[in-house]
Amino acid sequence: MTEGTLPATYKQLSVLRRVGELGRARWRAVPGIEGCVGVFQFPHDATPIIVEAVSGRSMTITPGDIFLATPGYRESVRWTVGGVPEGGLVPGEDYWVLAESGVMGDLASHSPLAKSNLGRAKYLGAVLDPDGHPLHLKDFAMRAAPEATDAGAPVYLVLGTSVEVGKTTAGLTLLRTLREKGYEQVVVLKATGTTSVTEAAVYLDFGAARVFDCLDFGVPTTFPCSRGDAPEIFGQALDLCLSMPADAVLIECGGDFLGTCVPEFLQCLRPRRPKLTTILAASDPSGALGAKHELERMGVTLDLITGPCTDTLTSQQRTEAICGIPARSMRS
Repeated sequence: MTEGTLPATYKQLSVLRRVGELGRARWRAVPGIEGCVGVFQFPHDATPIIVEAVSGRSMTITPGDIFLATPGYRESVRWTVGGVPEGGLVPGEDYWVLAESGVMGDLASHSPLAKSNLGRAKYLGAVLDPDGHPLHLKDFAMRAAPEATDAGAPVYLVLGTSVEVGKTTAGLTLLRTLREKGYEQVVVLKATGTTSVTEAAVYLDFGAARVFDCLDFGVPTTFPCSRGDAPEIFGQALDLCLSMPADAVLIECGGDFLGTCVPEFLQCLRPRRPKLTTILAASDPSGALGAKHELERMGVTLDLITGPCTDTLTSQQRTEAICGIPARSMRS
């Protein structure tokens, strides 16, 4: 089949939450490029998988389901590695669900950890707009108004040495502290990583006025590392977030600070905010020390170190001693 109409029972993954309901939109068998609104069919003999719905809830993809997701890249140090093959996804071929939010592509490798989202589905084609052109995430991206200027809010930056080292924990504790000090309007930017409704919603639960991630600026992830359009993506994000009337802007960079396009993001941020408050989450004292030296080489000065390296008095004191930077736990 080279074209068709979406069935009434199609499922839509959270990576397409900005797209909205598509009803009985038409699709066509064209190569699937990063960010297009792709149509996929789960095999009739497959084991169900769990993904993230537009609402953020866990949703089951069952055998035979038609679902909407997008081709993209992922280079996780903990979960999966894969992406879009040269020339795009080929209609009729099978591809992997690389992330719960609905990032699809070839699978290069994955860790032995359990992954409820990992499964293959056939790519059918891309959903079309009323003029017959493939829909794309960039069609729904946010931009600052042309006349917008930097509102001058202070910026708090949270970085990490890896995944699962307490970056979000530090960010939420910082958000609570700012709110308790009377900062009513705190804008949060999840600058790098893979889009996720659940991760963004946690900041809203703790009182953030607005939360943005890479999806709001037209891409499902900030992979691959060193992508050529990184300055455009991050410039667009910073133009919007720094122009908003806010008491503070809190930025969390997902993944480790050497990957996920974090170096490219820092290059965009530093000219706009030469002075900012930077917190590093690290798993151990030696990791914190290595990160301190590498970040200094990038022009970033740390103000506080947190994470598992501060979980015990011995580790916390060692981190402070070798890094010469205050270190404390931000677990609540």
